[in-house]
Amino acid sequence: MTGDGETGIWEAVMGALRFVVAPDEGKSIWLEGMGVDFKVWGEETGNQFSIVEHPIEPGRLVPPHVHSREDEFSFVLQGRVGARVGDEEATAGPGSYILKPRGILHTFWNAGPEPARILEIISPAGFERFFDALGTAGETASDPAEFLQRRAELGEQYALGFSDEWVAELTDRYQLKLLGE
Repeated sequence: MTGDGETGIWEAVMGALRFVVAPDEGKSIWLEGMGVDFKVWGEETGNQFSIVEHPIEPGRLVPPHVHSREDEFSFVLQGRVGARVGDEEATAGPGSYILKPRGILHTFWNAGPEPARILEIISPAGFERFFDALGTAGETASDPAEFLQRRAELGEQYALGFSDEWVAELTDRYQLKLLGE
């Protein structure tokens, strides 16, 4: 590397950066219907982006939400994933991308009978820490009400708003269960 402006940020983190991430490498948590496999943390990219993978059980719906700080780019690795972003809805299979811009209410779900898996690029980085903290809340909450309260608090901390909009419609139309049910 030369140290010029384009590579300088990577040189700053390359001392500790893994440049190969093995398939089974990284911390994993389970959120009652969806997992989070941490692959690349923001600290490894100068906080430009992070990468997680989400294995999703069949018929599971992620609560509709809106990010204020980051955009998400999901790449479908396995299965069929339904998504609603604003007023648009689609189903995507392996090799497809789902773009979820900040400021727009969105949700996604496993739309097939088999497990699904997406690779998610989060830009800028930082939101992976929400998932990490949510995993701890799931492990330590004494009951579902406490978990939902802690999730709401984390949402405020990470500028993430949750909505019940679309839940009844999507669960009825596609026979889905909300995460945690």
